[in-house]
Amino acid sequence: MNNHLTELLKHWYPLRGEHLWVLATVYKTVGPCYRRAGAMMLFNDLGQQFGLLSGGCLEADIQRHAARVMQSKQALLVSYDGSDEDDITFQLGIGCGGTVHIVLQPILAELAYLNLMDVHEHLSNGGSGLYSQLIANDGQVESHWEIAQSCAQNSSPELIEKNHQTWLLTRLSPPPHLLVIGGGVDAQPVVQLAKTLGWTVTLWDSRPANGRREHFMSADQILRQPLDQLMQHKSAAQWNAAVVMSHNLQMDAHAIKALQGSAIAYLALLGPASRKQQVLALAQLDEQKLCIPLAGPAGLNLGAELPEGIALSILAECHAVLQGAGGQSLSDAFNTIAES
Repeated sequence: MNNHLTELLKHWYPLRGEHLWVLATVYKTVGPCYRRAGAMMLFNDLGQQFGLLSGGCLEADIQRHAARVMQSKQALLVSYDGSDEDDITFQLGIGCGGTVHIVLQPILAELAYLNLMDVHEHLSNGGSGLYSQLIANDGQVESHWEIAQSCAQNSSPELIEKNHQTWLLTRLSPPPHLLVIGGGVDAQPVVQLAKTLGWTVTLWDSRPANGRREHFMSADQILRQPLDQLMQHKSAAQWNAAVVMSHNLQMDAHAIKALQGSAIAYLALLGPASRKQQVLALAQLDEQKLCIPLAGPAGLNLGAELPEGIALSILAECHAVLQGAGGQSLSDAFNTIAES
């Protein structure tokens, strides 16, 4: 199971009235922590946990606090300080050294289920919004959901003061929606890995021998219409990224040209740099004037040769672009190896 809120709510929604549930949210962190503010997790009275707020180190103790919230029907604030010798995080020898502040809220019908039904509906339909949670140490429970046109994948939550109350504002978006152009054998690991990441995946290929459902069981949808009708599809406005890998110059050129009119943030073309120039020439596009930059060759330099490694390379680059990250190593440990 992936840990995106959309997936967590899929488990909660059909059972919301049959069990007691608690929403646990990181509202503040100090120092190095596994999850940042805005991370959410669900607990129920069966002892089930959905999501993660740490690397699996704190969840059992958070479950204990969640059980208290189920009984009291009041919100609870808890903190874990990795630098305090008396704190459970220090005693477990986790070693992160940071402090995590968490609010636990009961999800009750009389509290409109914390507006999570609306959140579930809008995220499931590709919508975005702003989720507000009251952070109070007196047990008060309050939340609000406001629909927004779109929210960046890497938007940071905010703690604000309003009318002498503290609120956590978290911009929520559905998981990335990836379009894969071309249903050949090397597209299979791209689709599979994207689904493992919790992304929505649309596959397009008009050729009968390609993109067969039995080879792409995890794809959310497979499209067959002509490329000139691709941008008219109802899900087109939700696509965040596209990987063009049909292994056909004309198809790739047509797709690249059609996608220039979209709102996607990442566009990649499989193949060497020379092939990119051929595709752009066929599409009659000037690389310097593209509305959406074209990554070609696609992916980060991981030294990949096999389809699985190439898929990892492409999706790593795509993930970095969508999150506004640089895609470099988090340490300098292997820089000399990479440069040699």
